[in-house]
Amino acid sequence: MTQQRQRTERWTAAVMTISDSCANGSRQDLSGPAVAAELQAAGFETAEPVIVPDEQITIQDAIRAASATAQLVVTTGGTGIGPRDVTPEATAAVCDRMLEGIAELMRAEGRRETPLAVLSRALCGTRGTTIILNLPGSPKGAVSSLRIALPVLPHALEILSGRTEHAAPGEAPAPATEGKVPRV
Repeated sequence: MTQQRQRTERWTAAVMTISDSCANGSRQDLSGPAVAAELQAAGFETAEPVIVPDEQITIQDAIRAASATAQLVVTTGGTGIGPRDVTPEATAAVCDRMLEGIAELMRAEGRRETPLAVLSRALCGTRGTTIILNLPGSPKGAVSSLRIALPVLPHALEILSGRTEHAAPGEAPAPATEGKVPRV
């Protein structure tokens, strides 16, 4: 693992499960808590996952609200090809820029576990200084995809927060400064 800057604060992450059946109470949300636990193990501070129905405008509003306070917004569910799967469309509508490489990496690595990974339409993008990452809806697929993306997220968050200095070869990176970066 590469050296990372020493932070005086933990990254914050918001987790949302996109699912009609979880939203209406007919199915228990297993993916959101699994994703939150994985993020916490990786050093992120997370609140309880929220559940959002498969409605594009509702998803967009939830992502906007979460990105106002969290540096990372992770969705699980709604990334397939079903008629109600609109998480990628909602994500694209609220992002400033897309990070295609992260979604490509998740699909490529996911294919090692199941050929069905190529059916994922998950996206990753930025909104101001927040990264928004879509994951599959199954707990196993969500955690597996998150583990694939996790190694690049701290560096991406550092860059988005304005910490763009690079250490000379063989030197440790400069410590991060204290304080929060204003939200966009």
